[in-house]
Amino acid sequence: MFFLMPLVSVAAIANTNFTRVEDVVYARRAGTALTLDVFTPASTNGCGLLWIVSSGYGSSHEAIKPEYFRAFLARGYTMFAVVHRSAPRFSVSEAEQDVLLAGSFVRSNAVRYGVNPDRLGAIGASAGGHLALTLATKGKDVACVTAFFPPTDYLNYGTTGLEAAWIAPLLGMNTNDAQLDIALEGTRLRREISPIYFVRSNQPPVLIIQGDKDYMVPPDQARSFVKRSEELGNQTKLIIKQGCGHGWADMGADMDTAGDWFGTHLRGKASPAK
Repeated sequence: MFFLMPLVSVAAIANTNFTRVEDVVYARRAGTALTLDVFTPASTNGCGLLWIVSSGYGSSHEAIKPEYFRAFLARGYTMFAVVHRSAPRFSVSEAEQDVLLAGSFVRSNAVRYGVNPDRLGAIGASAGGHLALTLATKGKDVACVTAFFPPTDYLNYGTTGLEAAWIAPLLGMNTNDAQLDIALEGTRLRREISPIYFVRSNQPPVLIIQGDKDYMVPPDQARSFVKRSEELGNQTKLIIKQGCGHGWADMGADMDTAGDWFGTHLRGKASPAK
């Protein structure tokens, strides 16, 4: 199963000026340099957004598409396009570890990039949305998150008690271990990578945008996460896109919605595109 970031209509924002610094190393793991690219708009607002580059938990430098986040550059956000270790060689848990390291790196080096370390957000779609929620639930470096159609609970995937079987190869289990209880370990690892079980009372504000006809990530994944977050007093917002599946042809307006969300919670007020 693969999660794909849909194309974004960028006709109105194609002329945004920015500089790009490529292959900034934020950590090294398993002999691999983990990198991110930094996009700095000509006019900055002092806030930064981590864009999680992930499709089916695969990630690469080549998958960085600046057109996806020009709407945020137009608003003055410095963008950090984060690449993580890729499935199937590496597990989802290792991808989570990577984005948490990226969050810590960006926060520690924020001033270097002209960003206030207390005004960092994260955004991603599908697998990337799940990893953005990881920063909200398990991390401490971002102050606001937007996630498009993210998986949130691999133990209840569409039906209560139904595990998402397709994720099994990406859990990182040692199936050659004769002492391993495969079923028990699989359940433990599914829980470990499910953001809903790590919702906390001091969680950053979270916006989730979800299609009601999504057959890859059931809409209840978003609803249950928001419900649990609100039960603990967190500020959350869920937008259900009627008639939409796992992504839709023109997400430009939704990027503007996300921009307003970040504007409210990172800048203190809505920030209209420049």
